[in-house]
Amino acid sequence: MHLIYPHVCIGCGSDVLDTEQLICSECFANLPVTGYFGYEDNPVQQRFAGRLAVQHAGSTFHFTTKSILQNIVFAMKYRGNKEAGIFLGKQTGKALLQTEWHKEIDVIVPLPLNKRRLQQRGYNQASLVANGISDVIHKPVMDNVAMRKIYTETQTHKDRISRWQSMQYVFMVNNAEALHNKHVLLVDDIITTGATLEACGQHIAALPGTRLSIATAACTI
Repeated sequence: MHLIYPHVCIGCGSDVLDTEQLICSECFANLPVTGYFGYEDNPVQQRFAGRLAVQHAGSTFHFTTKSILQNIVFAMKYRGNKEAGIFLGKQTGKALLQTEWHKEIDVIVPLPLNKRRLQQRGYNQASLVANGISDVIHKPVMDNVAMRKIYTETQTHKDRISRWQSMQYVFMVNNAEALHNKHVLLVDDIITTGATLEACGQHIAALPGTRLSIATAACTI
C-alpha cells in the first residue's frame, strides 16, 4: 500500500517510509529550535513584561515564512492535519520537560477559538498543541474553561496595538473556581504580538491564587 499511497513529509514533500512519521529526519533535524524554555527573560517572556503577570513563558520553534515549520503549521491550521498539531505539542512538551518549573503546572488551558471559526475548521489548533503537551508532561487539559464571547476577524495582518484593541472584552473564564489556586499553562500554536494571549491571560491571572505561565509551539519573535 505504501508504494501506491506514499506517506509524504509535510515539511518538504519527500516520501517518508515510516507511516508514523509526519516529517522526514532531515526536516526534523532542521527545525528552528529557540531554546527559550531554557532561560528566564527570553524574548517571549519579555513580550509580556509590565503587561501581564506571567511566571514563565516560551516558544519551542522560530516561525518564518517559506519554511519547514510554516508547512507544518499550515497543514495543522488549513489542511485538516490534526496530527501536525499533536506533533508540535509533543515537541513543546519535550522542551518543557527540560525545565524545573513544568512540575509546578496544575492544568493546561488552550487559547479558545470562537464558535464560528471552530465550526469552519472543525477543531481548535491550540487544543491539539495542548493535548500534545499533556501527552508528554502528564498534566490535564481543561478545554472549556476559557471562552471567546465575541467573534473577531483574523488578526494576522494587524500590529500589536490594533490586535490589543480588538481583543479587549473578547474573552471570559467559564467555571473560574476550577482554576482558583492553580498554576495554569496557557497554550497557543503561535505567538506574534502576544496581544491575544495577553487578553485571555488577564482573565486567568486575575483569579484568586492563580498563577499563569504561557507556552506556544512557535513564535515570530
